Amino acid sequence: MKKGNLSINSENILPIIKKWLYSDSDIFIRELVSNGCDAINKLKKLSTMGEANISDENFNIKVVLDKENSTIQIIDNGIGMTADEIEEYITQIAFSGASDFVNKYKDQLEDGGDIIGHFGLGFYSAFMVADKVMIDTLSYKDGATPAKWICDGGIEYEIGESDRTERGTTITLFVGEEGKDFLNAFKLREILNKYCYFMPIEIFFEDLEQIKKDAEKENENDTIDENEIKEIKEPLPINKTNPLWLKQPNECTDEEYKEFYHQVFSDFNEPLFWIHLNMDYPFKLKGILYFPKLKHELDSIEGQVKLYNNQVFIADNLKEVIPEFLLLLKGTLDCPDLPLNVSRSFLQNDGYVTKMSKYITKKVADKLNSLFKKQREDFEGFWDDISQFIKYGCLREKDFYDKVKDSLLFKTINNKYVTLNEYLEQNKEHHENKVFYVTDENQQAQYIKMFKDNNMDAVILNTKLDNPYMSTLEMYNQGTSFVRIDSDLSDTLKDSSQEENKELNEALETLFKDTLNKGDNLKIKVENLKATDISGVIQLSEQARRMEEMAKMYGMNMPFGAMPSDETLILNGNNNVVKLLLKIKDDNNKKEETNLICNQIYDLATMSHKHLDMNSMTNFIERSNKILEILLNNSL
Repeated sequence: MKKGNLSINSENILPIIKKWLYSDSDIFIRELVSNGCDAINKLKKLSTMGEANISDENFNIKVVLDKENSTIQIIDNGIGMTADEIEEYITQIAFSGASDFVNKYKDQLEDGGDIIGHFGLGFYSAFMVADKVMIDTLSYKDGATPAKWICDGGIEYEIGESDRTERGTTITLFVGEEGKDFLNAFKLREILNKYCYFMPIEIFFEDLEQIKKDAEKENENDTIDENEIKEIKEPLPINKTNPLWLKQPNECTDEEYKEFYHQVFSDFNEPLFWIHLNMDYPFKLKGILYFPKLKHELDSIEGQVKLYNNQVFIADNLKEVIPEFLLLLKGTLDCPDLPLNVSRSFLQNDGYVTKMSKYITKKVADKLNSLFKKQREDFEGFWDDISQFIKYGCLREKDFYDKVKDSLLFKTINNKYVTLNEYLEQNKEHHENKVFYVTDENQQAQYIKMFKDNNMDAVILNTKLDNPYMSTLEMYNQGTSFVRIDSDLSDTLKDSSQEENKELNEALETLFKDTLNKGDNLKIKVENLKATDISGVIQLSEQARRMEEMAKMYGMNMPFGAMPSDETLILNGNNNVVKLLLKIKDDNNKKEETNLICNQIYDLATMSHKHLDMNSMTNFIERSNKILEILLNNSL
C-alpha cells in the first residue's frame, strides 16, 4: 500500500480536533451518518441528471456495532470515492496549520463553540472516539477501483486498493479507551435517535452481539415468537424519513400534529395549539411550534425547541437562532441554510439569523392575534395556560409586545377575560386610567367583596412575573397605572352621605396611635365606608409595595428601618365596633377591652393585606381567646 502524510503543518492537529472542535463527543455519529446521507443524495442527484447509471434500489445507511472487536461501522450505498478523491477530500485539510487555526479561532474555541463546519472536517470527528479509522469505498464511476484508507490518529496514513465489490463507503472506527462507552448498544442507539431520527435516508442499526444471541436461540429450537423472528430477519429503520414539518399545513390533520408531538417530546398531555412554519424566501425555514400547557411559574417551565439542518439534528434551544422567550415552547425547526456547526459568536452577528428570528416572532404573534380575533372563546380558554409565555415575551422583546398588545388578556375577579382597553372602558365611571389588581384572592377577599358590592372590577395578577410585567405595560401605556386593590380606596367605596366628624375622627386616630404604639411606621386615618361590616383596612402605596417586592425578588435583606413603612390603617367610621370604641375610650374600667379591640382591628385589617409574622399571629390567637373569655363572662 502507498504511504503518505496528511497535508498539514503540525503533528498535533488531531489532538486539537479532539479537544476543541466539538463540545460533545457523541456528535461523531451525526457527522458520519449525515456524510452517508450526503453521499446517497449526491448519487440520486447525478442519476436524475443522467450522469450516473444506477438501477432502482433501496438506499440506506447501516450502523453496525461489534462490541467484541470494539468497532463501529457506518455503511452507505451512496456515491463512493476513488483513491484520488480520498486524497483530495480526506487528506487535504482545509487550513494551513494547527497554529494558524488556533490563533485565528481562539475566541470560538474558548467559548466551546462547534466550529468544525467551517473546514469540512466532519469526518475527523471519528477520532474523538477511535484510535484508528479505516475507509473502504468503491466509486459509482464505471471501471472505478475500490480503495482503502487507514489512519491511526497521527499524521501518517496508508492508502491502497480494496477488494470491495459493492458501490458505497464503509467507515470503520476502531474504538479506543476514550470511546468505550459508545460500545454500549443502548447508548449508541440513544445517540442515533438524538441526532438521526429525522434524517432523510433510512438508517438501520445492527448489534452483532444481539444478532448472535438471537441466532443461537433460534438454532436451539427454543420457542420463539413469530413476530420476533420476523423482526430479526426484517429489521425496521430507526428513523422517520418524512417528518410532519415537510408536509404542507393544509395536508396535515389535528391527529397527525398531536401524534407527532407525543412522538417527539414524549409528552402525554395534549398541546393547546400549534404553528406550522413553511417559508422558502428570503430564507428556507420549516417547522412546527407547539404551545404546551404551561404552569404558572416560569422556573418550572421546561420548553424544548429542536433545531435541524435538512433533517439533521443540530441542537436544542439554540437561543442565538430562536428568540429566547420562544424556548418556553416545544417544537422543531428545520433551517437548511444554517451550517451544521457554527460558532455562537457567528450566529449572534449574522444578519440572516436575525431575520429568521424576527420571522419566527412574527408568525407566533400572528397566530395569537388570529386566535383572539376569530376564536376568542377558545383563546380565553387557553389564556391561563399560555399567559406566562406571552408576558415573558412582552418583557423580552418590544417587537413582540407591539404585535400582540391588542390581544393581551386579563382575568378579572368576576371570572371574565378582558383586554386593557376593555377594562378601562368598562370601569371609567368608577376610576380613570387606573387598573386595580389582586395578587391573592383569598387573602384580599375583604377588598374583593367591597369591589363586587359596588359593581367594581379588578384583574388578577398573581405570579412573580406580573410585577415587572405591570411596570412594562405602564411604560408602554403612558398615563395608565396599575394599583393593587389594597393600595388605594376609590371614592366609589366611600359613603358620601355621611358627613365627616373631624373631632371624632381625631379622637379615633389618637386612640389607635397611642394603643398600637407603632410610631411613625403606621399612619391612622378614618373614612366612612359603604361596607359597614368592615372595621378597618390596611393601605400601602403602590410605589412602596413594589419596592418591597422588588427587594424580595432579588434577595435583598434590607436592614430594619432602611425602607420606611408606608402603611395606613383606614378605620371605618360606619362600623359598629369602631363606633362603640368611641363610647368606651375614656372609661378607665374598659381599658383592657379598648386595648384588645384596637389591636384586634389592626390585625384583622393586616391579615387581609399580608400574612402575619410568627409573633403577631401568636398574639392574635391569644387575644382572640381573651376576647371570647370576656364575652362569655359578660353573658353569665
